[in-house]
Amino acid sequence: MKNPAASELQGLRLRIQHHGQNFLSKVRHELARAIPGACLLCQQDSTGPVCDKCRQQTVVRKIHRCPRCAVAMSAPAAVCGQCLRHPPAFDLSFVGFCYRPPADQLILALKFGHRTALASWLGQQLFDAIPDRYWQDDAPDCLIPVPLSRQRLQERGFNQALEIARILSRLSGVPVWPDATERLRDTQPQASLPLSERKRNLHQAFGWRAEQGVLPAGRHIALVDDVMTSGMTLHEIATMLKLNGARRVSVLLAARTPSPGDAL
Repeated sequence: MKNPAASELQGLRLRIQHHGQNFLSKVRHELARAIPGACLLCQQDSTGPVCDKCRQQTVVRKIHRCPRCAVAMSAPAAVCGQCLRHPPAFDLSFVGFCYRPPADQLILALKFGHRTALASWLGQQLFDAIPDRYWQDDAPDCLIPVPLSRQRLQERGFNQALEIARILSRLSGVPVWPDATERLRDTQPQASLPLSERKRNLHQAFGWRAEQGVLPAGRHIALVDDVMTSGMTLHEIATMLKLNGARRVSVLLAARTPSPGDAL
């Protein structure tokens, strides 16, 4: 007959072993996510999330872009035709790379794969794409991430724009104001709507948080986001900022989607 105390001790050992294995499995999983051993684009060995070859071929590309909306252009110009016809409320834009395969996987891995460590790499690429004169001649007074809705923030657990803004702040020395703007109401995801309905969806959807203690009046404000598609979200926020007296609004983007007719 087995000793009850011995049986209980054996059971305790087995439970500790089981929980220990689960814990180690979770640790290995988190380390694999945080320190990838392969390039996310080509799956070859890499010391970072993207190998040097993929970075040169798909991310670092010399493209002429509209200085206002960052759309790709075939040659340098003051602004693109769309900005001439319908000027956005923001004044200038800078973008890290073009949001198209395979580089779009970097943004998707951050947003939906919870690879938050990628924000550091994306922020560095964006910072490298911004001319030094931007930070020297008329540096922004603050970096403001595009806010998520409360529901989306709860679902995702983090705001990818804020994570990228924090990296830009560390590299540039410009402070982040993480809560300066807010969504006054939940809106439908822009990607799910036809272009004709996107402006109506965002109309007066953003506001300035009074408890921030300062106003946009007279300031150069830089909006930070992961991807710009139509630019309407950024236009609406910039409109609100200009109505509150902002002197200048620039847009800093990890990536921009190509538009029909883009010279890429």
